[in-house]
Amino acid sequence: MKKNRILVIEDDNDVRENIHTLLHEEGYEVYSCDSGEKGVELAKEHLPNIIVCDILMNGMDGYAVLTELSKSKKTRPIPFIYLTAKVERDDIRKGMQLGADDYLFKPFKAGELLQSIRARLKKREALKAESIQDSAKQKKNPKTKYNIDDKIFLNISGKPHIVAIKDIVYIAAENQYTSIKTTDSKSILVRKSISAWEQILPDKIFLRIHRATIINTDYIAKMEKWYNSSFLVYLKEIKEPFVISKRYSTQLRRNQI
Repeated sequence: MKKNRILVIEDDNDVRENIHTLLHEEGYEVYSCDSGEKGVELAKEHLPNIIVCDILMNGMDGYAVLTELSKSKKTRPIPFIYLTAKVERDDIRKGMQLGADDYLFKPFKAGELLQSIRARLKKREALKAESIQDSAKQKKNPKTKYNIDDKIFLNISGKPHIVAIKDIVYIAAENQYTSIKTTDSKSILVRKSISAWEQILPDKIFLRIHRATIINTDYIAKMEKWYNSSFLVYLKEIKEPFVISKRYSTQLRRNQI
């Protein structure tokens, strides 16, 4: 059976070596490095199943690593676990908005790291299986993209729901599900992957801003420059902004022309 590959990016030698040894003894194939720049190279070369990354590092920090890897379709889906001694709420929010899957606060126990890794791998396999099912269904019953004036039928917990495409403000991944936020402030949880939504929503209106979120560009209130050439996008009636990379902001402006 092929081993799961884990990349550890940590500039503290003792911490990095301890994690490397722990994961190796657990049967994982482990790659490790002491800088964000090297971590990005290894991630693109080996395409690990999980990335465990420190935040505070010289040069390219953990936020910049995740921002860079989110630009590529190959590395964007890789689950990302942050290691940090920072406990400020804004720091946690920053990582989550960039697409981080989990945070572990130093010092952490070996069991906590292993539990987090196993949970991410289990989720990844579930999403992979769901994606395969979606593809199979698409082949059996091909569906062209919806128009903005269409309505979509959703079966939620055995109850039918009809949602107008134009009323979808954004869609966010939540474990094995996606949460649909609508103009009436409702949140609808459905078992459909972000990738599946991307295939059926109208391209000129809906934009995937990172691996976990699709937004309706008609509801953009404003955009602000933010960290490492990325931007904050504010949607109408939504309090918290979304992070969008420079690459996606360029695509967004192109869509709005």
